[in-house]
Amino acid sequence: MRLISYNVNGIRAAIKKGLLEWLATDPADILCFQETKALEKDIDLKAIEQLGYHSYWFSAEKKGYSGVAIFTKTPPTQVFYGNGMEQSDNEGRVIRTDFGEITLLNCYFPSGTSGDLRQTYKYQWLDEFYNYLHQLKKTRSNIIICGDYNIAHKAIDIHNPIGNKNTSGFLPEGRAWMDKFYENGFIDTLRVFHPEPHLYSWWSQRFPSVRAENKGWRIDYFSVSESLKKNLKYATIYPDIKHSDHCPVFLEIDF
Repeated sequence: MRLISYNVNGIRAAIKKGLLEWLATDPADILCFQETKALEKDIDLKAIEQLGYHSYWFSAEKKGYSGVAIFTKTPPTQVFYGNGMEQSDNEGRVIRTDFGEITLLNCYFPSGTSGDLRQTYKYQWLDEFYNYLHQLKKTRSNIIICGDYNIAHKAIDIHNPIGNKNTSGFLPEGRAWMDKFYENGFIDTLRVFHPEPHLYSWWSQRFPSVRAENKGWRIDYFSVSESLKKNLKYATIYPDIKHSDHCPVFLEIDF
């Protein structure tokens, strides 16, 4: 099964930049989008269905904000909208699909970049999500967690770690959460196949040259429970796909 995670930074804007034409090339069996910034009724679903995808949407209450969606050629056995945390669900941050014994979580983590209140909420969200995840593991042991984590985990995951040491997304608290996450039953799939540096999934739009110069951050991930390590086939990123300030990240896994 081929999976893609992609923060599209507004799915309507991405469609205008050729997203549906790219989907017509059959890049994956399941696509997990974050920051859709749209309601299901805002999109031409027929065009998506004609490409062979079933779509599942969980949008924010606030118009034009946040939101996640899953497009899949294989219908899931179950779909769950949200993770039961009120503010997170109001902001449309988590959608869960089960495919038999496999649980796929598509997540849009808060960024914390707009001020102290949101940074505080980011840490609250991380704690709530960690607890949710470990409750889920009691009944669902095979879990894939993809999405925009809004955290560059290690120095290798950011082009300028020293200059960004005080920047949201590379603060010690967020990186420590990633340490805890990966030390307690989960695997960063990209690093299984690609231990090398300069692999990024997001580039600031404030400085147009940084993408061409590959001065980015890796903040988009596929993580899997350790029980699925033997099922991993390949993982990579697609920096040349440009419908957004992020690029797609890819995972191939034996379901």
